[in-house]
Amino acid sequence: MDTEAQPTERDRSSPPGSPGAEGRSRFALAARITERLPGGRITLTLLACLAFLLVLNAFVVQPFQIPSGSMEQGLRIGDRVLVNKLAYRFGAQPRRGDVIVFDGTGYFGDADYIKRVVGVGGDRVVCCDKNGRIGVNGRPVDETAFLYPGDSASSVPFDIVVPAGRLFVLGDHRSRSSDSRDHLGSPGGGMVPVGEVIGRADWIVWPYDRLTHLSRPSAYARVPAASAKGGHG
Repeated sequence: MDTEAQPTERDRSSPPGSPGAEGRSRFALAARITERLPGGRITLTLLACLAFLLVLNAFVVQPFQIPSGSMEQGLRIGDRVLVNKLAYRFGAQPRRGDVIVFDGTGYFGDADYIKRVVGVGGDRVVCCDKNGRIGVNGRPVDETAFLYPGDSASSVPFDIVVPAGRLFVLGDHRSRSSDSRDHLGSPGGGMVPVGEVIGRADWIVWPYDRLTHLSRPSAYARVPAASAKGGHG
C-alpha cells in the first residue's frame, strides 16, 4: 500500500506565520472594522486623521487665539497663532524677545497667557533710563520695532533681578497689558516659571491675510549675559 501522504489544499497554502498570512490577517481585520463603522472607510479615515491631530496638538503644535490687545500691534484680538511645543523640550530655554504662551495659574490667573520674554534667569531688568528705555544687564533695549505706537516702555518704574528658572515677561501694548510689572508683589514676584511655558508662538495663521512668521527681534541681540555683566550688581 502506498503510504505517502497526498497533498491537500491546506498543504499548498501559506503556512501560518508567513508574511502573506499576516498581511491577509491585517487586511481582514481592517475590513471587519470598516464594515462595523457607520460610513465605512470614510469614517475610519476621519478617525485616523482626528487621532493624528490630537497627538499633534498634545506634543508638537497647538493653536492659540489672542484674547486681548495686550500684544498689539503685532498680535491682534482674534488672531490665531501656532505655538511650537517642541521649542523648549530638548534642553533649549526661552530667550529674550521670544513670544511665549504659558499657564498663569497661581501667578497671573487661571488661564493661558501670551507675552514677550524680556528677562531670563539672572538678568537685571531696570526701567527706565533717561531716554525712557528698559535696560537689561546694563544695556538699553530699543523696543520701537514692536512696542505699540505711542506707548512708553513702562509707566511703572522697577529694578529687579530675575530668579533662576524664571522669566520676566511684558506685553507689547504696555498700557493695556497686565504682565510681570503688575505682579511684582504677588507670589512668585510676577516671574513666570520656565516649567509653566507651553511653547513659543511661531506663526500667525489666521486670518490668512495676516499669515506671518514671528521671528525674534534683534533688539535683544546685544544684551550681555547676566554673568558677563554682573546682572546682580
